[in-house]
Amino acid sequence: MHADTETNGNRKFAWGQRHWLVLLVFLAIIIAYSDRVNISVAAVSMKEQLGWTQTTKGYVLSAFFVGYMAFMFVSGWLCLRLGGRLVMGIAVLWWSIFTLLTPIAAAISVPVLIGARIGMGLGEAAVFPAALQVLGRWLPLQERTRGVSTVTSGIPLGTVIGLLVTGWILGRFSWPAAFYFFGVVGVIWSVIWFATITDDPTTDPRTSPAERHLLAQLQLDKVESSEQLPWRRLLLRPAVWALVATHFATTWSLYMLLTWLPSFFRDVQHVSIANSGLLSAAPWLSMFIMTYVGIELSNYTIRRTKRIVLGRKLVQCAGLLGSAALLLCAQQAHSVVEAVVIACAATGFLGFCWAGYMPNFIDLAPRHSALLTGFSNTFATIPGIVGVSITGWLVDLTGGYTAAFGLAAGVSIAGAVIYMIYGSSDPLIE
Repeated sequence: MHADTETNGNRKFAWGQRHWLVLLVFLAIIIAYSDRVNISVAAVSMKEQLGWTQTTKGYVLSAFFVGYMAFMFVSGWLCLRLGGRLVMGIAVLWWSIFTLLTPIAAAISVPVLIGARIGMGLGEAAVFPAALQVLGRWLPLQERTRGVSTVTSGIPLGTVIGLLVTGWILGRFSWPAAFYFFGVVGVIWSVIWFATITDDPTTDPRTSPAERHLLAQLQLDKVESSEQLPWRRLLLRPAVWALVATHFATTWSLYMLLTWLPSFFRDVQHVSIANSGLLSAAPWLSMFIMTYVGIELSNYTIRRTKRIVLGRKLVQCAGLLGSAALLLCAQQAHSVVEAVVIACAATGFLGFCWAGYMPNFIDLAPRHSALLTGFSNTFATIPGIVGVSITGWLVDLTGGYTAAFGLAAGVSIAGAVIYMIYGSSDPLIE
C-alpha cells in the first residue's frame, strides 16, 4: 500500500515565490478551461446567427480536441527541452491569440473557424505537461500534494467561470465579446508570467534566503528515456488497458456534458441563451464538491479493507454507473429545476472518478506515472473529437438528446464493467 509521506509538520506558513507560482499556474488552468467552454455557451447564439445545423456545431465544438490530442506528446517533449516556464507562457499566449481570432474566423467560414479551434487545442495541450514541469522544480516534496491539488481544482472552477461569465456577456453584448474578453485575460496573464517567473528557484531574485535554502535541497526525480523504459512490459498489461477504458468512458460523458449542456437547456428546456450558460455552471460546482466526497469515500474504503484497489474501483464504478443512470433519466425531466438537479447529480458522480482512475496511474507505475498518463490521455481525448461530433449528429438525426445520452450511458457502463474486472492497484513496474 502506498503511503503519503508528504507532511508540513508544524512549520509556520510563510508566503514565498513558489506560492505565487502555484497561484499563477492555478489561474492558467482556470483560463484554459474558461476558454475551452465559453464556446459551448456562445455556440448557441452562433448557431442561430450563422445558420449552423447541430452537426456543424458538433464539428466546431470537437475541433479543439483534434489539436489537443495531436500535440500532447510533443508538448511534453518541448517541456523537457525548453523548460516549463517558456512552454507554459507561450502556450497560454498562443491559445489566447486563437481565442481572440475566433470571431474573425467564424465570420470567414466554418472551415477557418475549425482551423482556429484546432490551433487553440494545440496551445492548451501543453498546459498540464508544463504545469507539472514547473511545479516539480519549485515545490518541495512536502508541498507537492497540496500544490498539485490546488492547481487541478482550477478545472471545475474554470468551467464554472467560463460558463457564468460567457452567459453574462451574451446577455448584455454580442457573442464575439466573450472571446475578446477571455483572450485579453490570457494575454495579460502571459505578460505577468514572463515578468515574474523563472525556471530555477535557487537563483530567482524574488525568493527569500529561507525559501532559497529550502528549494536548493529539492531533488528532481530522474525520468528514464523512452529507450530505457520497458514499454511492452507496461502497456500490454490488462490493468493498463482497463485503466485506459475507464478513463475513456469518463471523458466521453465529461466532454459531452461540457460542450452540450448549454444546448440541452436551450433546446429542451427552452431557457434563454444567457440562462443556459448560468444553469450549465451548477453541475460543475457539483463536480468540484463531489470530487472531495469521492476522495474521502475512497480513503475510508482503503482504511477499512486495507486494499487500495477496492477504494479505486468503488468510486470509479459508482461514478460511472451513477452518472449513466442519471443521463438515462435526463430526457424525462419535466421542468428546468428537474433538469438542473439531474445534470448536477450526473456531473457530480463523474467527480468521483477523479478519486478513482487518476491515482491509479501512480499505483500501476510509481516512477512512470506521467508517461502512463500521457498514453492514456491520448485515447481519452478521442471522445472530445468523436463523442462531441456524434452527439451533434444524433441530436440532428433524432430531434432530441435521448439517443446521445443513452450512448454516453452505455459507454460508461462498459468502462465500469471492464475496470471492475481487470482493474488493479499492484505496481506493474517500479
